[in-house]
Amino acid sequence: MILRDLPVLASWSGGKDSCLALWRAVQAGAEPRALLTMLDEAGGRSRSHGVRPEVLALQARAMDLPQRLGRASWDDYREVFIGQLRAAVAEDGVEAVVFGDIDLDGHREWEESVCVEAGLAAVLPLWRQPRAELAREFVAAGFVARVVMVNTALTDEKWLGRTFDQRLIEDMMADGVDPCGEAGEFHTLVLDGPLFKRPLALRDGAVARLGEYRALDLLPA
Repeated sequence: MILRDLPVLASWSGGKDSCLALWRAVQAGAEPRALLTMLDEAGGRSRSHGVRPEVLALQARAMDLPQRLGRASWDDYREVFIGQLRAAVAEDGVEAVVFGDIDLDGHREWEESVCVEAGLAAVLPLWRQPRAELAREFVAAGFVARVVMVNTALTDEKWLGRTFDQRLIEDMMADGVDPCGEAGEFHTLVLDGPLFKRPLALRDGAVARLGEYRALDLLPA
């Protein structure tokens, strides 16, 4: 697909993969119109990464992009997501959605399916790229992120809170950890980079224990 001048919606988790995917699309000439993030039913946290909506709003303002926020349980997630896509078509004039998935076939099938229902194309700029190379590209491009959630059933809690840099990538690989966390080992929050007009000013909050997950709450400073 030719991306130059293509109006796109970014499926936005706030983490490194959705950020790098949008960055690649922008570099190819795509025109981002908005960021779409799915929240839990109460709207208190993002559904995927557990990020507060006020922090997501800081990201959007730093990127000078409007937000689209959908609230959903896992039961009605698909319906709400498609509704948000259709609204983006009608109100923002988007023609495609940029996703940050790398190589999980089930995820791509779902994304292509919901886009078809909304009359959109699915764009996956990171698809089938080597994971370690993508992690290094993200850092080399100048993005800054921190690990904000760890699944302790899959990896060690020691990664929580660390800055996602070249040292972290090498440390993870030495420990046999996928530096992209594609299986859900960890999640990140992007704080700065070439898509941002200014860095996010955040402070460390509490660490929550959510079953097997450990989550660092980053709060507006």
